Amino acid sequence: MIGSDSSCGVNGALIGRDRDMQRIRGLVGLGAGGGALLVSGEAGVGKTAVLDALAEVAQAEGIRVLRAAGVEFESNCSYSGLNQVLFPFQRELSELEAPFRDALRVALGFESGSPPERLMVSNAVLLLLQTVAAGAPLLLVIDDLPWLDRSSAAVLGLVARRAAGISVSFLAASRSGSRSLDDCGALPEFRLQPLDEESAAHLVTTRSPDLVPSARRRLLTVACGNPLALLELPSALPTAPGLAPNEVPGVLPIGQRLETVFGSRVTDLPHPSQRLLLLAALEGVGDLGVLQAAARQANDGYDLEDLAPAERDELVYMDEETRRLRFRHPLIRSALVENSTSGERRAVHSTLAQVLVDQPERRAWHLGEATLEPDESVAVLLEHAARITLRRGDAVGGMRTLIRAADLTPSGPDRSRRLAKAAYIGAESTGALPSARRILDDARHTVTEPTSSLHAAAAAAVLILNGDSEVDTAHSVLVDAIEGGTHGYDAENKELVDVLHTLALVCFFGARHDLWQPYYRALEKLTPEVPSVLSVLGKTFSDPARTGATASQELDKLVAELADMADPVQIQRTGSAVLYADRIGDVREAQWRMVRMGREGGPARRYLAGLIHLCLDDYLTGMWDEATELAAEGLQLCETHGYTAFTWYFLYAQALLAAARGEADQADATAEGIIHWATRRKAFCAVHYAHHAAAVAALGRGDFADAYEHANAISPAGRLASHAPHALWVTMDMVEAAVRTNRQTEAVAHVRAMREAGVDKISSRHALLTEASAALSATDDDEALELFSRALAVPGAERWAFDFARVQLAYGARLRRVRATTESRGPLGAALSAFQHLGARPWTERAETELRAAGGRKRSPGPPRAHTLTPQELEIARLAASGLTNKQIAERLFLSHRTVGAHLYQIYPKLGITSRAMLRDCLGT
Repeated sequence: MIGSDSSCGVNGALIGRDRDMQRIRGLVGLGAGGGALLVSGEAGVGKTAVLDALAEVAQAEGIRVLRAAGVEFESNCSYSGLNQVLFPFQRELSELEAPFRDALRVALGFESGSPPERLMVSNAVLLLLQTVAAGAPLLLVIDDLPWLDRSSAAVLGLVARRAAGISVSFLAASRSGSRSLDDCGALPEFRLQPLDEESAAHLVTTRSPDLVPSARRRLLTVACGNPLALLELPSALPTAPGLAPNEVPGVLPIGQRLETVFGSRVTDLPHPSQRLLLLAALEGVGDLGVLQAAARQANDGYDLEDLAPAERDELVYMDEETRRLRFRHPLIRSALVENSTSGERRAVHSTLAQVLVDQPERRAWHLGEATLEPDESVAVLLEHAARITLRRGDAVGGMRTLIRAADLTPSGPDRSRRLAKAAYIGAESTGALPSARRILDDARHTVTEPTSSLHAAAAAAVLILNGDSEVDTAHSVLVDAIEGGTHGYDAENKELVDVLHTLALVCFFGARHDLWQPYYRALEKLTPEVPSVLSVLGKTFSDPARTGATASQELDKLVAELADMADPVQIQRTGSAVLYADRIGDVREAQWRMVRMGREGGPARRYLAGLIHLCLDDYLTGMWDEATELAAEGLQLCETHGYTAFTWYFLYAQALLAAARGEADQADATAEGIIHWATRRKAFCAVHYAHHAAAVAALGRGDFADAYEHANAISPAGRLASHAPHALWVTMDMVEAAVRTNRQTEAVAHVRAMREAGVDKISSRHALLTEASAALSATDDDEALELFSRALAVPGAERWAFDFARVQLAYGARLRRVRATTESRGPLGAALSAFQHLGARPWTERAETELRAAGGRKRSPGPPRAHTLTPQELEIARLAASGLTNKQIAERLFLSHRTVGAHLYQIYPKLGITSRAMLRDCLGT
C-alpha cells in the first residue's frame, strides 16, 4: 500500500525509515508479546505512512490488524471510535459472557439498557480482544488519535496499558502537541522526525524525477524533510526545463500548504466524486451501507462507483478487512471540509440524518449541524441524544450536546432550561466550572423574565460554593428556586430531586439547624413519596446524632440497591447517605467503582466524592497508608478542576492522619488554615472537621485542655450540637479531655447526652465509643471496668482500629491503677501492637509506658502469618510490600485497581496488621 503521505520509493519501501520502523516495531512488541506506543510528529512527517507500513508487515506475518481513526466530525458521538475497532467482531461479541456482552452492546448503541460502567466496557473489550488474539496476534492501529471521542479514548487507553498482557500490539499516531490519551493516561511515545537531507533528496529524485533543478532545490528547502510535502508540493512546481519555477510560499505552515495541495487535487475530480468524498468525510465512519444509502437519498444520481477517480488518485482506499472507506491522510478529510461551502455541508448533514434513523445520537448530531435557525423539533432530538450520552457515563459529551440543543431552541424557557442543565452538569459533574459559569450567564440572559430553572439554581449554588461567597448565599438561591417556582413538588421531577440534593450539600456545609428547615419542608410536600436517598439524607446527613438510627431499614435498602448500580450519581448520593452511619464499608466496592470511573475520564465531581468517602473510611478502619494516597489524589483533583469548596475534606484527612501519627505541628497548621477559609464562608461543617483534627493532635501531645477546647468548639460539653454531624466523631475525645482536666461533671453530662440520643444504635463504632466514654467518666472502678469490657465486646467494634486500640489502652491503664497488673498486660499489649502497626506514635509511647509500668515487655507486631493468604493474595501482598501502588499492581497482574484494594482490605486482618507499611516486616521481605 502506498499512502499519499508515505515516503516511498518505486518499489513501495519507505525511504529513510528503516531505523524508525525497527525501533517502533520493537517498542510496540509486534509479534513478540504485544505492547503499546504513541507515534507523534508534525503534520505530514509520515505517521500515517509508518502505521500503514507496519500494518502491511503485520498482515504479511499473519498478524490480524484492526484499524480506527479519530474523526473531528464524530468526536461528539460516544464510542464511535470503538465501533470502528470492533466492527469486524460481531460474532465474537455475541459469544462473550452476558454481563460483558450486554455492557458492550449498550455502549456501542446496539441495545438499550442501563448505562454500563466504563470499566465493565473496558474489560469487555479486553476479553473480546484476548479471545480474538488467542487465534492470531493482533495489531490495533489508531490514526489521528486527538479526534477520537473521549469514551473510546478512555477504553482504548486501558487496552493500550494492558496490551502486553493480552498479546496485543497497540500503535497510535498523534500530531505533536495535540490532545492524545489525556483521558486514559500516558503511553510510551516515539517522536517521528523529518527525513534527513540524503533521504529527502532520494525521495524527490525517485518520485519526481522530472523536476527542474531550481524547483527541486526550492522544494527541498521549503519541505524541510517533511515526506508528505516532498511528495505533494511538486504538483505546484514546473517539470519542463527552461521554465521559471512557480513560487512555493515559504511562510505558510507545512500542514496548511499540504491542505491547499490536497484541495486542488480534490477540485480536479468529477463533481460526483467530490460530493461523495464530502459525504464520506462528514459521515466519519466509512460505513459503505450508510454512504450508499445517503448517496441514493440525495437523489443526485450518484453511486459509490463515482469514488473510483478518488481511489485512483490515492485519496481514499477500501479497507478490505472491515469493508469501510478510509482516507489516505487526515489532511485530505480536512481539505474536503475546508473547500466545501456551508450550504454543501448542511445538505450532506441533512442527508445523513435521514439515513441514520436507527442511530439517534448520530442522527440528532447531523440534524443539528444541518440546521441554521432555531428549530424546536431538532432541539428535542438533541436533548434526547444528550440523555443517551449521559446514560453512557459521558458527562462531557452530554453537556456539549445540550448546549447545541439550546443553540437551536427558540428564545424562551426551554432554551434557558437546556442551558441551565448543561451548566448544572458542568458544575456538578464534569468539573468544567468556568464553562458552567459562562453557560449559566447565557441562560440567565436568554429570557426577558428571570428564569426559575431549578438546574440553573443548582449550578449557581455549586459555583457559589467554589467561589468566594458565603454558604448562606448558595442556600438562598436554592430555597428561592424551590419555594418560589411553579414546578410543584412532584417526586418524579428529576430537576427538583437534583436541586434538593444540592440543597442537602449546602445545608451540610453550613451545619446549622435553620438551614435544614426548607429541606424538611420540601420533603413533606413531595408526592407521591419521597425518594429514598433524599429521605435518608434528611436523617443521617443532617442531624445523625438524633435521627441517624431511625434510618436503619432505609439504609439497608439503599445498600442492597447499590450492588449492581453503575450510575455514578446514585453511587455518590448513597455514599453520602451512609457516611455518618459508618456504613461506607458496605458500599466500598461501589465507591471504588466511582473512583475508577473518574480515573478513566468519568465525572470529576463523582470521582471526588468517592475519594472523600473512601478516605474517611480508611482512617476509621486503620488503612492509613491508603488514606494518605487518596487524600493527595483528591487535593490534586480539586486543583485541576477548580473545586475549591471540596479541598478542605482532603486537607482535613491529612491533618487527622498527621495528628494521629504525632505530627502535631503539621496537623495544627492545616486545621488553622481550614478554619480561616471556612469561617468567613460560614462553612461551619469544615470548621468542625478542622477542630476534630486539632483535638486529636492535642490528645496526642497530652495537652488535654486544648483538646477540650477544640472538642467543645464542635459540640459543647453536655449536649450534642444540633445539625452538627461531626459532633459524633468527637464524643470520646470530649469525655477523655474533660476527665483529664478535672471536668467530671461535664464528662458525665456528655455521656448522658449520648445515651439520651441513642447514638450507640447508629453503628458498632458509636456503641464502642458510648460505652468507653461512660467507662472513662465513671468514678467507681468496678463500674468502669465492666463498661470497658462491654465496650470491647461490641460485635464488630474491632473494625474501628484506632478507636478500638484507644479503648484497650484506657482499659489496661484502669486495670493497672486498681492493681490488676497481670490482667492489664493483655489489653495494653494488644493496644501497643495496634498503635505500632498504625504508626500512631504518641499512643504507641503511651502504651509502652503503661505496659512497662505493668511489668510487661514491649511487644513486636507478632510473627508473620503469610500462610493464611491465598496465592493471589500473597502475590498482591508481596508487590505492595515492594512499594508498588495499587494501580501498578493492578496493571502488572491484569486486575482492576478496585480488586487489588479489595484484596488488601482482606489481607490486613489475616496478617494481623493495619497498614501497608507493615507488609514488608510481616512477609519478611
